[in-house]
Amino acid sequence: MRGISTKLRLAAAAAAALALSGCADRWERPALGVDTPSRWKDAGASSAVWPDASWWRDFGSAELTSLIQEAERSNQDIGAAKARIEQADAQVRINGASLIPVIQGSGDASLQPGPNGRGTQRQYQVGVDASYELDFWGRNRATVRSAQASAQAARFDEEVVALGVVSDLANTYFALMSAQERLAIARSNVTSAQTILDAIQGRLDVGTASALDRAQQRAILDQQRATIPPIEQEIRVNETAIALLLGRPPVRVSIKGGRLAALKTPRVRPGLPSELLLRRPDVRFAEANLAATDADITAARAAFLPSFGLSAQGGFESATLRSLVDRSSLAYQLAASVTQPILDQTLPGNLDLAKGQYRENLFAYRKATTQSFVDVENALIAVRKTAEQVRLQEAAVKSAREAYDIARAQLKEGAVDIVTVVNAQQTLFTAQDNLVTARLARFQALVSMFEALGGGWAASGRPAGGAPLPAFNVPKVAAR
Repeated sequence: MRGISTKLRLAAAAAAALALSGCADRWERPALGVDTPSRWKDAGASSAVWPDASWWRDFGSAELTSLIQEAERSNQDIGAAKARIEQADAQVRINGASLIPVIQGSGDASLQPGPNGRGTQRQYQVGVDASYELDFWGRNRATVRSAQASAQAARFDEEVVALGVVSDLANTYFALMSAQERLAIARSNVTSAQTILDAIQGRLDVGTASALDRAQQRAILDQQRATIPPIEQEIRVNETAIALLLGRPPVRVSIKGGRLAALKTPRVRPGLPSELLLRRPDVRFAEANLAATDADITAARAAFLPSFGLSAQGGFESATLRSLVDRSSLAYQLAASVTQPILDQTLPGNLDLAKGQYRENLFAYRKATTQSFVDVENALIAVRKTAEQVRLQEAAVKSAREAYDIARAQLKEGAVDIVTVVNAQQTLFTAQDNLVTARLARFQALVSMFEALGGGWAASGRPAGGAPLPAFNVPKVAAR
């Protein structure tokens, strides 16, 4: 009966092991499901002009270039992203340790009482232990591939962070320049409004204007003066925002700025949508995360299968140091082992967890690709429409200035009423402010275009700056 019971237990254990191992085969990878268009909806027929590594230089501002270079060196978010690369590289080395034998050395010297408590006995030992797990099913190699893909993702993430910092700095710098220009316009408008008020006062003195005319113009003057403090505040806020991006206290940052009209307008056009996926670091980041979880599934499936190990021990043992390394003192042992999981409910859970993480990263990858196409389409229409807006607003300013100059000249001659002059100056003031706002929108649209095209990311997938990619290749994730 005992023999039958033992056989039944062995059979049950074998059946359980077989059933547990069978769980590893139930995995069908979903298709990537990325819908890549063949063309852009709003790109026209122009040839591609991809951004280069230092795309911000195309705006022609030496100060902007200097600020961005400093931000790349000193920004705290970029520094944290580089630290995550160091951690990911360390994890690769940690996981890679499972592919090589573990070797340990030992040494020992002891004194023990002799026979019948007479005297002492010395004992010297020196030895080496080695153990190695045969990666028969590829589980250890899969964990290394997962860590390598994560290290690659960390590099893509650093580029995402750096691109975001550079774009934020450029946009903030342009906003500061816009505020400076609007401040200059507001002060000029105050001077013009004061000139008109003086002219009305002169007419009031001779009886050709009314106190109401003077009060209306004084109200316009006061309104123009009231626009100055918010603009000055905006300038200071933009300066402190730049200081944060530079990783410095605001008191140590001084921005010269300038006029938006003095900047150059760079040319940038997207190539094929399929090429964009190689240039966007956020897409490559999502792809690397997907590859990491794909390797995690391989490791989780291999955990259901038997593991094979080898171990060896060897050394010398002697009562005297003189004879410690003699052949007669040599002792060694070799062993092999096999381990098969039978009832381990964590294994199916780990596999399901890895599958769930893969699906999550798959949706993240799909979203990243779709978002990249959306970003480019939005940037294309924004660049085109803001350029059109600037052109039309420049014409509006020209017409408003002409009307204002005529009204002011006729006011001096007494040939026009005050209402006409007031309307003309208000139209000019509004048109000038709108022009600066339109120019800011245009330059920020160009920055958005550079960001949508991946900034300085090279078509080969290598970052334009920062940490180099590790010397390993992660297999492409394919539906199979």
